[in-house]
Amino acid sequence: MKLAIFGRKAFTSNYENFLNRSPFHPFTTLEPAALWGCDALILPGGGDIAPAFFGEQNTASRNLDIELDILQFQAMEHAIQNRLPVLGICKGMQVINVAFGGTLLQDLPTAGLHCFTDEDQYHPTAILEGSCLYELYGKEALVNSAHHQGVGRLGRHLEAIQWCRTDGCVEAIVHESLPVLGLQWHPERLDPSRTTLSGEPLLDLLASWVRAFRRDRSF
Repeated sequence: MKLAIFGRKAFTSNYENFLNRSPFHPFTTLEPAALWGCDALILPGGGDIAPAFFGEQNTASRNLDIELDILQFQAMEHAIQNRLPVLGICKGMQVINVAFGGTLLQDLPTAGLHCFTDEDQYHPTAILEGSCLYELYGKEALVNSAHHQGVGRLGRHLEAIQWCRTDGCVEAIVHESLPVLGLQWHPERLDPSRTTLSGEPLLDLLASWVRAFRRDRSF
C-alpha cells in the first residue's frame, strides 16, 4: 500500500520511521499530482495555518507557511474527491477541520497544558464510546501534546471523538462518512516510558480503510 506524507521532507523523518513499521510504503512529497495512485494520505504536524484560510485576522498564529497551507489544502481536496483515507496529525488535524469549513482557536487559554517545552507534554483524555478510537484504545488514553492552538468550530460533517480531560480541548475528530481521522496528538513519537499507548493500531485502522476503499472502487 502506497502512502503519501504530505509535508516538507526536512520535517517528516519521525513519520517515515513510524510508517516503516507498517504495511505501508511511505514517501514524502509536496506534489499534489503524486497522490494519484496512492492508497492513503498523512498530513503531518508543523506550524500554524494562516488564519485567513478560516476567515480571521492573525491574532496569535505563528510559524506560518502559506505555500505549505495551500498545497496541503489541495491534497485534502484530492482526498475528499477520491475518498482517499486520511490521517491528520497535530497541524494535519487542523487542516482537516479548516478544509471542511471549521475554525481554530489561535491561542488556547490553557495552551500551557499542551505546548512543547523541552519535550512533549502528556495528559489524560476521554474517548467517545463507539468511535473508531474507542475500538482501538477504550474509554481513555494518555497522549502527548505539542501545540498551542485547537479546534474552534467543527467543520461540516466532522465529529469530535476525544477530549483532554483537563480542559476539554478536542484531541481527535472523524468525518461522519469519509475515511478521515484527525489527531491533535503525535502517535509517531509516543514515549513508552511515559505512556503505554502505541500508535501502531492507528496504522492498522488506516490499512483497513484502504482495503474498504479498494472494495468500493471495484464496483
